[in-house]
Amino acid sequence: MLSRLATCCAILLLFIAVLATSAQSTPPPIVPNHPPTLRPAPKAADIEPPQFAGMLAAHNRARRAVGLSDLQWSGELAVIAQAWAERLRGEHCVMRHSGAHGIGENLTWAARQHLSPAEVVATWVQEAGSFNPADGSCAPGAVCGHYTQVVWRNTRTVGCGMVSCGDSEVWVCNYAPPGNYVGERPY
Repeated sequence: MLSRLATCCAILLLFIAVLATSAQSTPPPIVPNHPPTLRPAPKAADIEPPQFAGMLAAHNRARRAVGLSDLQWSGELAVIAQAWAERLRGEHCVMRHSGAHGIGENLTWAARQHLSPAEVVATWVQEAGSFNPADGSCAPGAVCGHYTQVVWRNTRTVGCGMVSCGDSEVWVCNYAPPGNYVGERPY
């Protein structure tokens, strides 16, 4: 029994020695001069959820129409938007802005109807008809702030939330960095 154990130990030591020798003689791997640039995969939270499918694309169509870069979905902003939408539902769906610091915000109330995410953005983008890009003004009596937030040049991310209020809906989208600074044009 001892001689078998000694033989097994000798074989094991020989195997380890062979591995060590081959590891020393293996040439180092060739590393290319310029490794490919890899973009990290987006976090699951930063991918537009199915219930908002089309929201990001609608924003980006409006932005491309004026030569701006695409927005990316932000899971963090979506959580903030959903929390605000839920708070509004708790207040009988009274429409008011959250006043959250450091983010932009668009709201929509869909009375007795169900809107698709793209239709929500379309309600904001239709304000472009009242916006004068030459001087950055809005037609008297018109609202343009939803549109200008969608196409604000420095904004990079958007995240949205929605709640039902009986037969109506409240939609909230948050933007970072925010837009609509007095005296500045969106693009």
